[in-house]
Parts: sequence; structure tokens; C-alpha cells
Amino acid sequence: MPEKQSSEAGGNLFAGLSEAAAAEEVATLLAAPGLRIERIVSTGQASPPGFWYDQDEAEWVVLLKGSAALLFEGETAPRVLRPGDYLQIPAHRRHRVEWTAQHEATVWLAVHCRDASL
Repeated sequence: MPEKQSSEAGGNLFAGLSEAAAAEEVATLLAAPGLRIERIVSTGQASPPGFWYDQDEAEWVVLLKGSAALLFEGETAPRVLRPGDYLQIPAHRRHRVEWTAQHEATVWLAVHCRDASL
């Protein structure tokens, strides 16, 4: 009788962190229809000047380690995030990353959802 394949997957969100990567690292942890969960590791990156995220999906994001600032279009000051802070970003809410910590990894957990009610 063939062995049943396990559907469980696991890992550690803090494993393999780079403290000085040239680019932001994005790893998809789970993908299903209408849902995507990502670990994002930033090491001093920010959105390019004039660039705004304008996503088709709603996003819930929590900052797990490090620090960062997000600016939403129409707001005058960025929202500074520290470990434990989270935001719910509706689809098409334009925003940008103003800065992430320069001397340590900033770890985000992002949940993207196509459900229009979020």
C-alpha cells in the first residue's frame, strides 16, 4: 500500500534571515485560490521615488521584526511600524514603503485576499 503524502508544511519565519540583501526577499508560504501568505524580508529597502503600490487584492500585514514606515496616498505622514503592529490595506489603497530598518532584517507577514469585503 503506498504511503499517504502529508499535506502539512512548516518552517520558521525567522530562519535564514539576511541582514544585508541587495533586494527585498519575498517567499510565498501558502497559496490557494483567492489567498496568498508571504514572508517578506527587507534590509533597508524602500519604494522607488514616485512609486505607489495599487494592488488588486486586500492585504493584511503584520511587522514581526525590525521597523518600517508606510505612507498612504493622501496622508501627510508615514505610519511607523514596530514589531507586533499590523495594518489592513483595502484593495487599490495606494501606499508605499518609505523606509525599512537599515541595520537589521525587517520581517513582515503579508496575507493577500481577493475577497472584496475585506
